[in-house]
Amino acid sequence: MINKRLLIKNLLAHNDESSFYDKKRQLNLHTKEGKGKFLKHICALSNSNPHNNSYIVVGVEDDNEVVGDDFFDDSRIQNLVNAVLENPPRIQYENVPFPNLPKEKVIGLVTIKPNNKTSFFKKGIGNIPARSTFIRRGSNSIPLEDSFAPKENKANQNTNTVIDIENNSRNSIEHTLDGVVDFLNNRHKDMEAHYKVFKELFIICWAGTSKKGKTHTYYSRVDIELINEQVKLFYSALDEVSITYDDHQFTITEYVCLGLNDKTSYYPLEEVSILFFDNGYYKIERKMLFEPPQYNRKMLYHIYNANLSLLRKLERELPLTEREKKDLENVPSTLMICYLNGFEEARQKLIDAKPFLKEQANNQSYIAFKEAMRILRKMKYDFNA
Repeated sequence: MINKRLLIKNLLAHNDESSFYDKKRQLNLHTKEGKGKFLKHICALSNSNPHNNSYIVVGVEDDNEVVGDDFFDDSRIQNLVNAVLENPPRIQYENVPFPNLPKEKVIGLVTIKPNNKTSFFKKGIGNIPARSTFIRRGSNSIPLEDSFAPKENKANQNTNTVIDIENNSRNSIEHTLDGVVDFLNNRHKDMEAHYKVFKELFIICWAGTSKKGKTHTYYSRVDIELINEQVKLFYSALDEVSITYDDHQFTITEYVCLGLNDKTSYYPLEEVSILFFDNGYYKIERKMLFEPPQYNRKMLYHIYNANLSLLRKLERELPLTEREKKDLENVPSTLMICYLNGFEEARQKLIDAKPFLKEQANNQSYIAFKEAMRILRKMKYDFNA
């Protein structure tokens, strides 16, 4: 079993970006250009490494400084790859905590699995036209003229190198125990923390602020990690979750708080189950539960216009009243509700507002923006909207 934190350290220590490894300060999947750039690197790394894993590390500066990025809850990113690329590789995005980072920051690890078919863009996205394909030359992803050209013949060189890096990243009892102790006693000593061992091998730790309900205990400020692999399974500063488990599986049900005019309710968003097997493997199953609340369109129209007026004041750098500053915290969720009720342009208005929300002294509106975009991504990839 590979310790993903060790793997990232070994990738960073190996050398600069190469034909099997790339690093990014952050990903931008809010725009078509950002998606196209990300998919270009996926395509190039896959085509240059048909017989071994390739990796993208997210949250690292050019000089290898580990600065971290936001927890990226985008399990359906594979659907994006499948929708745009022909012969898409299988990929996995994981959030890996590092000791020197704040607990809300992680390093993202994209694993691109071996794929013996040439990947290319079956449709255009951003500034990348349809039928484009790419390969790696050193640290660059460059276009290849013929979409059906053979894969790069670097199998022996890269395979041996990647195998060595992965073997040096294997987990140990010491790493596992250190991870449990650090989670319980250091990073989450200010809240209720638990651990559970599955199949005498896997250890899940979780922490949060608990609240007793009629039938379940709910947690907010939740952090959940699979310690064996040093992978953060879930993190949220806002939402509430319920947790259930037995000897074979661990299930997380996530709820989101939505509403208008200070009248909010909790709606189930998604159920995630981690299933553990006797042979030392596990798999994750996800079920989308979200049914967005529906509102009177005439009422929403007035609320929508009020939100746009508030954003225009931000864009023009006009001062906000104290009430408007408070209302600004609700703008992301309100625009999301409008979008889910048929206001098609509301999603783009929300994306355009990102820089103005990010620069606010009170970061609650920007946190709400990231939560709203996370929910919209889940819905887009789940229902192929």
